[in-house]
Formats: sequence, C-alpha cells, structure tokens
Amino acid sequence: MIWTRLPLYGPSKPSTGGWQPLRFDGGAFHVKGTAELARALLVLRLCAWPPLVTHGLAFQAWSQRLLGSRLSGALLRASIYGQFVAGETAEEVRNCVGQLQALGLQPLLAVPTEEEPDSTAKTSEVWYEENLSAMLRCVDLSRALVDAHGPARNSLMQLKVTALASTRLCKELSAWIQRPRGSSELSPERLAEAMDSGRNLQLSCLSTEQNQHLQASLSRLHRVAQHARAKCVRLLVDAEYTFINPALSLLVAALAVRWNSPEEGGPWVWNTYQAYLKDTHQRLEQDAEAAHKAGLAFGVKLVRGAYLDKERSMTQLQGKEDCTQPDYEATSRRCIVTLLTPLTKIAHKSK
Repeated sequence: MIWTRLPLYGPSKPSTGGWQPLRFDGGAFHVKGTAELARALLVLRLCAWPPLVTHGLAFQAWSQRLLGSRLSGALLRASIYGQFVAGETAEEVRNCVGQLQALGLQPLLAVPTEEEPDSTAKTSEVWYEENLSAMLRCVDLSRALVDAHGPARNSLMQLKVTALASTRLCKELSAWIQRPRGSSELSPERLAEAMDSGRNLQLSCLSTEQNQHLQASLSRLHRVAQHARAKCVRLLVDAEYTFINPALSLLVAALAVRWNSPEEGGPWVWNTYQAYLKDTHQRLEQDAEAAHKAGLAFGVKLVRGAYLDKERSMTQLQGKEDCTQPDYEATSRRCIVTLLTPLTKIAHKSK
C-alpha cells in the first residue's frame, strides 16, 4: 500500500507511530502455539491440493450433507476458516490483532461480503442495508483495535463496493463508461454532489429502478466514508472483476472528491490496483495525474490480484484478448514497476 499526504507527491516524513522493521527471522513463530502452527501447515498442504481448490464448494456441500451443518461448521472453523479469519467475536479479533501488533504489524479489517457476478440478484435493499450496518460496526472495531498511543492514520479497513451496490448496477455503469464517448452524466463530481445532497441523479442510461438503487448505494457509500472519517479510519476500496472495475473506480473517484481534499487531511479513500492486469500501471498513472490536477490526496493499495482463473475463462468465452499477465513472473515484474513509479515521484518531490 502506498500512502502520501499530498497527491502522490507529498513529502516523506519519518513515522511517529513506533513502527518496527519487518523481520523474516522466524520471530512470528514465537507468538503462535503448536496447535496453530500445525493447523497452518495442514491448511497450506490442503490449499496446494488441486482437487480441493477446484471442487472446494462441492466438498463443503458434501460435508454438510454427510456430517450435518453443525459438525461440518465446527470442522471448517477449526481448519480453513480458523486459519484465515481473525475471529467470530470482537474479543477473538482483538487477540489476533494483539499477536500482529507484537510483531510490528497493523490490522486491516474487512467485512467478507460481496455479491458474486453469477449469484442471484437481490430483489430489495435489505441485504445491502444489513451489509452497511456491518461495515459501520467494522469501522468502530478498526478504530478501537489500534493502540491508543499510536497515530490515528494507522487505522485501516477494507471495503467491498458490491456489498453496498449490486453487481448488475456496476456492470451497467461500466458498460456505459467504456463507450467511445462515455457520458458526462457519470462524472465523479456529479456523483459526489449527489452523495452530499441526497438528490436523485436520474441517469438516462439506467432504468427508474436502477436509478433508485444507485441513489441508495451512493448514500450507503457516503455513510461509511463519513463514519470512517469521523473515526479516523482509512477506507481501502477493493478492486473486483474487470467487467465492473470501471464502475468501482468511478465510485471511488466520487468518494475521493468528497473525502480526499486537503481540507479533510486525506487520503481517506484509497483505490486498489491489481498487478496481474496488463493495464494496471497505465491506469494508476492516469488516476494519479487526475488526482494531482484536482488537488486531491491519492491513496494506493497495490495487490497481485485474486480473480485470475475467472478473468481468463470469461475472456475466452467472449473471444477477447487476455487482459491478465501471462505468468507469475510477469505479474511480479509488473508489481515492482507499478510500485516503484509512485515511490520515485514521492522521492523526487521530497528532495
């Protein structure tokens, strides 16, 4: 993750938060018990077994039918779920975060909720409103977990847009954005103004029902950002599938217009860039330049990516050119280049 006080060109200042250098000398093992280490090794081996990776959901359904939901759930919590999830209660999460902080690491909490592109479309706003409530609670927990003596900027939280806005809406907006001439209706400034005022946009590219859902989605995103700003929690908005990422970037840009201004002391809203996509470096430079021209702070979360197989299969079905890097090594090279670009600009500006 890359963070600057000003729009990607801010001065580099020494940290005052008591950060410890990250070490790879085996010290992490001292905060783990034997049972936790054994579980980690078991999960590592299971995740390297191709049949389980390919048919994981089928195995889970089979386990529930054979063992019952209670026993199957207990086995899942004791193995894979327990390995990757910080906890089911606030106290369990605090214990997990305490172990990370003992190693000089800071937590990045996330509400693990999103709407898959092939899932059944939600017919009401109830599901999204419930997700909003969960995210507001996650903001509170993110703030509470950070050491009270550390700087407020150490509070981070991951946000999934498709937990607050439907995948179908994001797909419609992305298709419209990618048209040759685009649409002036879909400017970040206009969406930001709608977030603040609560007025309905009535976009011509959407139906009446979709416009209503868009307005409700903008309200939910605004409420999360507003609450996060009040609690001094940075929102790191996740990237998802390429066919909805244009809409996600538009919504992030609208949030940035409102919350990443110098008056707010941003960046409070960060976008995510996936290194396994071929156009990531170009998009990051374009977004950084746009933020600079608008006088906005710019926060970047850089990841390798998480949807490789599905992206490739969708590309093949549509007969389009593969948008992903050809292999792991190419992704690693692109990740380094993309990371060095903003760091170089920061270093030049600070001289």
